[in-house]
Amino acid sequence: MPDRNNTGLIALARAGDTAAWHELVRRYARLVWAVPRSHRLSPEDAADVCQATWLALAENLSRIRRPERLGAWLVTTARRETLTVLRLRGREAPLDGWEVADDGPTPEDAALARDAVLWRAYATLTDRCREILRLAAFAPELSFTQVAEAVGVPVNSLGATRGRCLALLRRRLGVEVAR
Repeated sequence: MPDRNNTGLIALARAGDTAAWHELVRRYARLVWAVPRSHRLSPEDAADVCQATWLALAENLSRIRRPERLGAWLVTTARRETLTVLRLRGREAPLDGWEVADDGPTPEDAALARDAVLWRAYATLTDRCREILRLAAFAPELSFTQVAEAVGVPVNSLGATRGRCLALLRRRLGVEVAR
């Protein structure tokens, strides 16, 4: 395939010829790699840019109108991807090493604490409310009719009853959080 021009390779790649695709990548891989590295991106970020560039080509193979200018298209695409990475990286706050300040509970501890507050508030509800909310949370496949029958309320009042139970739970959560 090295003897084929870009027009032929692109046509074959559009038709699903992996050898043609590999030849395009072989021809332009160093050029695509050079763009993010010339902007001093790390090898990892440069690899991400290259991958995004090749993906863009794969998604746009049918839109390439001037195959002889494929190199310029790839450079432009790689430059745009590089600038996106640089813009996003500017929003990141680097850490000094891998140490993270121990300023409080871990995310896991915070989630467990919220979970405990929820269960304490849930325990204060009536049996009917607990059953309705339990079925809504753990058996979402049940129809309104099935839930109404299981709880012993009329079908047409289940929605309003559930709404009142949720409102009560929210209020009780507010009280628990305020403690």
